[in-house]
Amino acid sequence: MADDLIARAKEDGVRFLSLQFTDILGTIKSVTIPAAHLGQALEDGVWFDGSSIEGFARICESDMVLVPDPATYQVLPWSAPERRRARLICNVHGSDGRPSPSDPRSALKRVLARLEQRGWIYNVGPEVEFFLFRRDGDSPLRPVPHDVGGYFDFSPRDEAQQVRSEIVLALEALGIDVEMSHHEVATGQHEIDFHYADALTSADNVVTVKYTVRAVAASHGLYASFMPKPILGINGSGMHTHQSLFDATGHNLFYEPNDPYHLSHLATNFVAGQLAHARPLAAVVAPTVNSYKRLTPGYEAPVYVCWAHLNRSALIRVPAKRAGQEKATRIELRCPDPTANPYLAFGAMLAAGLDGVERDLTPPAPVNEDVYGLDERDLRERAIETLPGTLPEALDELERNEVVLEALGPEIAGALLRARRAEWDEYRIQVTRWELERYLETA
Repeated sequence: MADDLIARAKEDGVRFLSLQFTDILGTIKSVTIPAAHLGQALEDGVWFDGSSIEGFARICESDMVLVPDPATYQVLPWSAPERRRARLICNVHGSDGRPSPSDPRSALKRVLARLEQRGWIYNVGPEVEFFLFRRDGDSPLRPVPHDVGGYFDFSPRDEAQQVRSEIVLALEALGIDVEMSHHEVATGQHEIDFHYADALTSADNVVTVKYTVRAVAASHGLYASFMPKPILGINGSGMHTHQSLFDATGHNLFYEPNDPYHLSHLATNFVAGQLAHARPLAAVVAPTVNSYKRLTPGYEAPVYVCWAHLNRSALIRVPAKRAGQEKATRIELRCPDPTANPYLAFGAMLAAGLDGVERDLTPPAPVNEDVYGLDERDLRERAIETLPGTLPEALDELERNEVVLEALGPEIAGALLRARRAEWDEYRIQVTRWELERYLETA
């Protein structure tokens, strides 16, 4: 395989290779090597200083190795021909040659290994939302939407449509099967949907989508933001994630023709597991201070821990499908946002669902009405919980939850808790414009 990849890179005219991985927060990291060193990288890996990467290693044990995954080779379509660049996504190993317990990609692979023992495949289809902004002078800190379109809007001279078209073409060149792109509800907001795949491939695809969107936007003098709630008073950006379990023969294990929602007993176990662990799961799938400004009632973001058929106000919903589409049977978790590290998010989501399967949990009755319209009494009577309202509340829930902590592993969990608590401490001492306007002259 190494010889085939070397020959392919030579045929593609590749001069450099970006060896990519993420830190625990989901930030994309990259080491660049000349194409002449590809063979050595594939055989021996590439050493780097792990102590410089968030959550990876202490300075006394910092030597780590990038191990490229040949299956992830793709030429970056925006690189200049004379400096043609390709990417390889890497697993991170320690100096002992074993997968690092601090590597998010390896953490997902550890959870997926539990499925392999059963002969199952966890398929995931994320919907990645983002904003395109113009710069306000030299500062990106005042978001100015790129367009004034609304949900599914189109016009022949729609500038945003032109940018999205270039994004789609770039993603297709990178091997991603884009199913749809469209304008979202908020001004300047967009969505890219790509075909579902196994969880590892989908996590790789999310990483690829984010830097591709940024690269294409920059080529148009714009910047892309995956911030969950960049503008007060309008919808934020989520990463609704569709999920199903298949067996090795391609049979959808979530499908049951005789159930009213066409969900199997296994599927309802999986739903029950994710509902049972929804509050601690939030710390992983909605991991920033800003995430909880999106997760508020009134902006199509889920807040209440319940499930339903079609109903978009529920945390988990069963989307509609046409008759005869057994493979399309799935559940959709609506609380993740695109600031989540996709490797950690999908691993934690799978672990929560599997806990429901292993304990044969039964979900509560579905809520097929607008949950936002229920008052506090209705919520209490139906025992409908809410997601955490702030990041520290979610972190407290995570710290008490063995299922999600085990999915992350102690190294990643500890580093994630430290990093996110530090983020909250930095945030809570800020003096905001709201405080100045409310208190400066009246206090």
